[in-house]
Amino acid sequence: MCFDLDSAPPIPHLHGGSVTHRDLVLTSADGNSFAAFEADSGGGVGVVVLPDVRGLYSFYEELCLRLAEHGTTAVAIDYFGRTAGVAKRSDDFDYMPEVRATTLVGVTEDVTAAIDHLRSADPERKVFVIGFCFGGSNSWYMAAADLGLAGAIGFYGHPDRSGFPIGAPPVITVARDFSCPVLALQGGNDPGIPIEADEGFRAAMAEAGVDGEVVVYPNAPHSFFDRKYEDFADESADAWMRVIRFLGLSEAPGHPTDDSV
Repeated sequence: MCFDLDSAPPIPHLHGGSVTHRDLVLTSADGNSFAAFEADSGGGVGVVVLPDVRGLYSFYEELCLRLAEHGTTAVAIDYFGRTAGVAKRSDDFDYMPEVRATTLVGVTEDVTAAIDHLRSADPERKVFVIGFCFGGSNSWYMAAADLGLAGAIGFYGHPDRSGFPIGAPPVITVARDFSCPVLALQGGNDPGIPIEADEGFRAAMAEAGVDGEVVVYPNAPHSFFDRKYEDFADESADAWMRVIRFLGLSEAPGHPTDDSV
């Protein structure tokens, strides 16, 4: 798991705007029902949030709230509807067997359903994806899936690993198929992702002539984007600024507070 169960996004809570939130069950084209969480500011761009290997849990629900405070409608999805159902899960949920059963086809179907949900009232709405670890590389796969996305952001996804989810080639090999801008935010001190993989990803996008950027924070570990990682607060703040700008949002539409939701 990328985050501890008590981890939280290192993003200031903003007040002064109206944000609603709710649990959802969405249905993909293949009939799969899966859990999701939506935070809505009443308009703006849409964002599909792709979690790490734990699937949908509190970190990503809070991330949706923070994104909505900046004027988006954000929907975080769960990967495991096909194998584990849609019910809320306990902290001791055994997620790895579920992760090993996920397929790239299934993830794509579910992301498509979330995009359709976000565009249900406005077919022309700009929709982005943002993911973390397992979700980071999934985000980049979605950039190559011709889903009409406005952009794809990945935090510490692996650019050069195959078969995870099932049927997925190395991201580097599909960079030529990216149909939207891509942003990668990587830890330079991540033992699971060699710096050579990040450099290869950057080179693959440059060779393909796609709009892509790979940002490597030299001393940051995997999962540095966490309120508990105070030593990497500057890296997290820079990464969040890049996310906001990539999404085309105002950097401070509300007023910061220390309270959390």
